[in-house]
Amino acid sequence: VLVPTEILAEQHATTLRAVLSNYATKIGLLTASVNVETRAKILEELQTGKLNILIGTHALLQESVNFRNLGLVIIDEQHKFGVRQRAKLLAHDPRPHLLIMSATPIPRTLGITLYGDLDISTIRELPKERKPIQTIQVPSSKKKQVIETIKKRILETGEQAYILFPIIEETEKLDLQAAKQEYERLKDNQFKSIPIGLIHGKLAKDERDQVMRDFQSCKLKLLVTTSVIEVGIDNPNATMMLIEHADRFGLSQLHQIRGRIGRGVKESVCYLIADPKTDEARQRLQIMTQTNDGFMIAEEDLKLRGPGEFFGSRQSGWVPFRLADMVRDSKVLIQAREEAKKILANDSMLVDSRHQLLRREIN
Repeated sequence: VLVPTEILAEQHATTLRAVLSNYATKIGLLTASVNVETRAKILEELQTGKLNILIGTHALLQESVNFRNLGLVIIDEQHKFGVRQRAKLLAHDPRPHLLIMSATPIPRTLGITLYGDLDISTIRELPKERKPIQTIQVPSSKKKQVIETIKKRILETGEQAYILFPIIEETEKLDLQAAKQEYERLKDNQFKSIPIGLIHGKLAKDERDQVMRDFQSCKLKLLVTTSVIEVGIDNPNATMMLIEHADRFGLSQLHQIRGRIGRGVKESVCYLIADPKTDEARQRLQIMTQTNDGFMIAEEDLKLRGPGEFFGSRQSGWVPFRLADMVRDSKVLIQAREEAKKILANDSMLVDSRHQLLRREIN
């Protein structure tokens, strides 16, 4: 099971161990933080087949990680991995089964789906009792009022909030507010009486883990952060989010970040602070305020960014086709895929030739 962050890997390991506690299944966890001795033991058990399930981050992609008999690859938050990274775990003989998961399929994956390389299953229902997240675009001139609204709700209800920034520290080249500076300002001013924390990708792991534990246990009411929290954070009491410079984020990333709230039964609200300068940026923000449907967001992302290369590694951009338009003709493309499946099912010669073609391509 390949995931992008240690936090998410640890959560999956905890969940799977609980779910499979009554079965004779051994589960390992491999991340960059695992010490040398534990890592050596995991790799040995992986090669001998004593380890049934291995959950990990990019550490799974290293040359020293060898599976005895890899049968299934699951990639969670697949949009966080590059094309070659996702392909690396599949380069085994025989080729393992593949399951990729994401709240927002990237345009390239959505495009490939239309051409038949992937089957897709969509879970459109929210978990029981969850409510859709209200999303509001706010100009930067009204940011102070939004912060006061968040502060008032924290004090009245005890609920928690995120304030998210695109960068960690301010630079002269980027006209963006930064997480560190804003954390210091909020801590000394509006949130002087409210415990707040700071988390970003450059924070030491022990310090980051402590901040997250304090936020999970409600010791901290507000978390100032970067996009490091995009995946793997599950706090049902966090109901408010302010995203600074929201127009600088892509659609899929905005949807993933917004998914850190609305994880309980309480009403949640996401404020997109932005003064968009381009039509595309305005479109992205408008889409975010209109829907919580990740699949619809992926489709709109496809229209805006294009599907990328089908036989390359570029994950967005438009590939010219003479006879079809991927968005306009999607229904026809899907119908053609279904017809092709019927032909393949009825003609073993075609199946054999397709397998030979695939073998040559792999070689």
